[in-house]
Formats: sequence, C-alpha cells, structure tokens
Amino acid sequence: MVTEPLVGVLALQGDFLDHEAALQAHGLRTRQLRSAPDLVGIDALVLPGGESTTMLTLLGVEGLWGPLGEVLHTGLPVLATCAGMILLAERVENPSQRSYGLLPITVVRNGYGRQLHSGSFVLQSEVLPRGTTGTFIRAPRITAVGSDCTVLARRGDDPVLVQKGAVLAACFHPELQEDHPVTALFAAQVRARCGGAAVATTRAQALA
Repeated sequence: MVTEPLVGVLALQGDFLDHEAALQAHGLRTRQLRSAPDLVGIDALVLPGGESTTMLTLLGVEGLWGPLGEVLHTGLPVLATCAGMILLAERVENPSQRSYGLLPITVVRNGYGRQLHSGSFVLQSEVLPRGTTGTFIRAPRITAVGSDCTVLARRGDDPVLVQKGAVLAACFHPELQEDHPVTALFAAQVRARCGGAAVATTRAQALA
C-alpha cells in the first residue's frame, strides 16, 4: 500500500505542533521525535523554532544529539526554522554555542531584537510569490553565507531563507501562517525526493 511521506518533527521544545498541523494540511504524515528510535523510517525532518539552548540541553538529556546528527548527514530533506536553523549553523554568535555545522552560515541569536521587535515583514524573493511575509519572533539574524549556500529570500538586505542541497532553513516561522509558500515548497521537495506519495524509506542504517 502506497503511503504519504513521513516527516519527523523534533518535539522536545518549541512550536512543533504548529509544524505538524501545517505539514498535515499538505497531506504529509508526521511523527513527533523524542528519542532515537523515533528517527527510524522517516523520509524528512523538521527542526522547529523555540529556544535553541533549551533544545541543546534536551538533545543531550534524551540521548538524541548523536543519532540526530547521523540522520542529518544522510541527505534527507530538512526544514529548520528559527532555533532549528541555529542548531544547523556553522557558526553561532551572541553567544557562541554548540551546533551541527551543517549549513555554511553565521547566525546571531536574537539578531533582530527581543519580543517587542517581533512581527511580520515582507520578504523579497524570486522563488516565493510577491507579497509573501515572514513572522519573526526573537529571530536569529544571518550575517554570513557560504558560497555553496543559496539565498532564497531576504528581509531588506538580510538573507532570511537559505538552502544547501536538501536543507531549507528560515529565520522566520512559516508554520504560523496558513498555507505559507515555504511550507508548500518544503512539502513539494519531500514528495520529489520520495518520488511522489511513496512508502517511507527506513533510515535504520544511519542509526547503527
């Protein structure tokens, strides 16, 4: 029986429920990830927004830091938003902290200011529909982008949506807006990677 791709959503802290709802609205199946066995069988991965230092602590407590890193390096599609993007950045500032270093970017935590500076802002992009906005909440700011990383959208002059291979990362929260183009883009990439509505491919080898 053919099934829709299965997207694992890191569910230790943050707005994972909103990501699940947004992906399910596109017909994708989701699974909350809280332990290493939960990673087996997923076709894609979401690292949600939240508080990156708390996520780091919980990844260690739950024994997920290593297994998650192994899965991240298998090349499956990944969507990382806000704190999730910080976890993937090559360099983190304000302050420096541990990260997977999967994306060749430098990010500054709370780079746009704190809660009172949060809000929705128009994005400039050649791949997103004109007038697309992004919701920024205590958002990280990208201050450097490596040559092998593509900028897909900007807020003013700042890159806020980047991609390297199958990894898509945003400073903002597409899951908080109904049918956001970034969620649709990720869902399309997942289906393309899986050959449409496909049976989930087991990732057990990555966890061995």
